[in-house]
Amino acid sequence: MKKITIIGAGGKMGIRISRNLKSELYDISYVEISEEGRERLRALDISCSQESESVPESDVVILAIPDVAIESVSPGIVKLMKPHSLLITLDPAAPYAGKLYHRPDIAYFVAHPSHPSIFNWEPTIEAQKDHFGGNLAKQTMVCALMEGEESDYELGVEIARKMYAPISVAHRITVEQMAILEPGLVETLSSTCIYVIRQGLDEVIKQGMPAEAAKDFLLGHLHIQLAVLFDQIPGAVFSDAANKAITYGINEIFKTDWKKVLDINNVKEQILAIT
Repeated sequence: MKKITIIGAGGKMGIRISRNLKSELYDISYVEISEEGRERLRALDISCSQESESVPESDVVILAIPDVAIESVSPGIVKLMKPHSLLITLDPAAPYAGKLYHRPDIAYFVAHPSHPSIFNWEPTIEAQKDHFGGNLAKQTMVCALMEGEESDYELGVEIARKMYAPISVAHRITVEQMAILEPGLVETLSSTCIYVIRQGLDEVIKQGMPAEAAKDFLLGHLHIQLAVLFDQIPGAVFSDAANKAITYGINEIFKTDWKKVLDINNVKEQILAIT
């Protein structure tokens, strides 16, 4: 039985991981410094441990803490880890930025959930409403072995599948590729575009548009637009008028060099900004 310590076990992501990993498969210790986080753990009938006692005995340590805290927190944790153990982080930003404390005698693994696809079909309403994932709705994840042996990767995937369950596919990529995906593709680009779309909705409502009519019209069009653009309807294309509107919109809204946010050097700047 592998011994695991979860650092930040009662935090926003930590509590999800703690809930999913709680089983008889592993010997798990939970470390949480905030009283609010400890209260969340008590609600799951979980008691907390001291990192100085649990980390040195652990085969795997999971850092479920914010990116901005990894540079200051990870040295104290990593120095306690036993040789040949495995450190798992939940996000590529801090590791890729060099903010994660390094030791040559331990392995490093990164795993991040994709979240349930908008095109998922789920058998129950409850599962369909699991928008975040890690509860009822199936999702994929991306995984990277930053340093270590193939056996370390296999152990990392085994644990990550349970952390983010139910997992349908575990995509193996590099830490750099993971950083391009997040923050580059899904936060700096996608979240920004969607945020602006929401601002557009608010703007037409301020102009006097009935709010529910505007929201229904927008969300319905988003559904079909995404289905067409992401090849969910074989052979479907936008109308000539819609394509002309897209060309107009790109010229009016976007800078000509917007794709630079996906260039790795620009991604590095984004990561330094958020870590």
